[in-house]
Amino acid sequence: MSRIGKKPIPVPQGVDVKINGNVISVKGPKGQLEQEFHQDMNIKLEEGNLVVERPSDAKDHRALHGLTRTLLNNMVEGVTNGFQRNLELVGVGYRAAKQGNKLVLTIGYSHPVEIEPPAGIEIEVPAATKIAIKGSDKQAVGQLAANIRAVREPEPYKGKGIKYENEIIRRKAGKAGGKGKK
Repeated sequence: MSRIGKKPIPVPQGVDVKINGNVISVKGPKGQLEQEFHQDMNIKLEEGNLVVERPSDAKDHRALHGLTRTLLNNMVEGVTNGFQRNLELVGVGYRAAKQGNKLVLTIGYSHPVEIEPPAGIEIEVPAATKIAIKGSDKQAVGQLAANIRAVREPEPYKGKGIKYENEIIRRKAGKAGGKGKK
C-alpha cells in the first residue's frame, strides 16, 4: 500500500462531498471544486472520511493511488482554508498596484504589465513590493504565481525581479575585468 494513499482524508464540518462515478465535487465555505479522477481508483465516503482504494498493485495503480489521495486532500483543504502564495518585487522602482480586478506591474519595461486573475483567484497588494495570491484551487493559485514571476524572473547578479516570498536567489560574482592586467 502507498503510505500516502492509504491515509483517510477527514472531511470537516461544513464541507459537502459528492461522488458521482469518478467525478468528485467538494463544496465548502471558501468555494466549490470539482475534478474528474482516473476510473480505476475507488473513492468512497466512509464515516466522515474520504478513502481511496486501488484495484491492484500494478505500478500505474500504485502511482495513481497517492496522487488521487493528495489531489482530494488539496480539494478539501482548499474549500476549508484556501491557499496563498506570496511574491516580492526586488528592484529600484519595481512596484505593484491593483486597478479594479487587475494587477498592474511596473517592473522596468517601457509599459506597465497588466495581469487579470482567473475566476476564483484573488490578488491582493498589501505593499507596493508585495503580492498575495489567494484561492481555493491550489493548482490555479500556484500557476498564477508562476505566471506573474515569469514576467520578470530574478536575475542572479543583483537579484532584481519578482520572486517567491522565501525563495533564495543564488548570486553570481560579476566580471572582475581589468584587475591585475596591464
